[in-house]
Amino acid sequence: MRILHVNKFFDLRGGAETYLHDLMTRQAARGHEVHVLSTRFAQNLPSPDEHLFVTRYDYSRSEGLVKDARKAISFLWNSEARRAMRQTIAEYHPDIIHLHNIYHHLSSSILGVIRASGIPCVQTLHDFKLACPNYKMFTEGAICERCKGGHYLQAVKHHCLWPTFSGNMLAAMEMGLTKATQAYERTVSVFLCPSQFMVDKMRDWGEPPSKLKLLRNPAEVSERQATLDGGYLLFAGRLSPEKGVETLIRAVARIPECNLKIAGTGPEEARLKQLAEMLGARNILFLGFIRRDRNLELWEKAQALVMPSIWHENASISVLEAMAQGLPVIASRTGGLPEQIEHQISGLLVAPGDIDAWESAIRNFLALPLDWRKQMGQAARQRLLEIFSWEKHLQLLDEVYASLGKPKWH
Repeated sequence: MRILHVNKFFDLRGGAETYLHDLMTRQAARGHEVHVLSTRFAQNLPSPDEHLFVTRYDYSRSEGLVKDARKAISFLWNSEARRAMRQTIAEYHPDIIHLHNIYHHLSSSILGVIRASGIPCVQTLHDFKLACPNYKMFTEGAICERCKGGHYLQAVKHHCLWPTFSGNMLAAMEMGLTKATQAYERTVSVFLCPSQFMVDKMRDWGEPPSKLKLLRNPAEVSERQATLDGGYLLFAGRLSPEKGVETLIRAVARIPECNLKIAGTGPEEARLKQLAEMLGARNILFLGFIRRDRNLELWEKAQALVMPSIWHENASISVLEAMAQGLPVIASRTGGLPEQIEHQISGLLVAPGDIDAWESAIRNFLALPLDWRKQMGQAARQRLLEIFSWEKHLQLLDEVYASLGKPKWH
């Protein structure tokens, strides 16, 4: 089968991109012909398809009146991406088009080209952008569902994406346009949801139930297993407000015998470092960005992975990678996390944002004998084998592709 993946980024900036690269590699190993359409960027991984990639704009800063106007137009309707999609289809004649995150950088302009081609199309919902202008259903430090029912101007009122009025207005306009035309719903045959929570949330927000299918994120079981003997807890992820790291820092600061290592960067990094210093938390160490291929020992020796999210966490890749190594997980009881971790079996689930609850959970975990913690890790590893394996994921995905039939040229 000839598969065309479409994602706005082709570096390794986040969980969606990590999944995309792993998926493409594994599909090629199964005998599929795999291609991709994305944007140009210096940190992209190499691709034989990069001659078709389009301009990547920086929407985070102003670059002058003319360029900002060009970016605003592309945000709503990217003509370059539309032409690239048409050219890519003509060059490769894919049997299936698999969309990932295309919003803003590629825009809904490519959807009409896909519909006209007659090629079956699926989309993995890595986040909530199908329903929410800011992807997260999280703003002003809390879960937010104000836009439900088409009230997208709430994104302007609450500055949900950027500090500027114009940026948030563009996001609201783009969301209103795609919903008014049902651009995604008319193009995509199946929306692949990595958690049952996502299935339920999209149905609740009015997406067609018949097009929503559960396909859980996968991970590969590691040959090397966690030893849990490093004497520290590990947070690995983006340092942004919805990840709840402030709650974690405040809780750990109360437990001087608990060491915490924080691997990752993001917009909250400077503030969180200042917070740890203000609290006198010398037991918290910020490691910065750790490359995926260099963090194996860091994960192996951790006592547990901590995931203190305060938003609707969809299906955490970090949690799956911990499970793959037999590492227990202490996670917030929110979003899809309870589908990954079984409380008191493969880890602990804690009330999101509750400092006292997190302090208590961490103290209780550290008081467990090492053998009990290792049993938790092994339970997590076994759960991954049974529910979140790559083999099961690829098999189900092939079945979804096959169920949609062949393009009109076959």
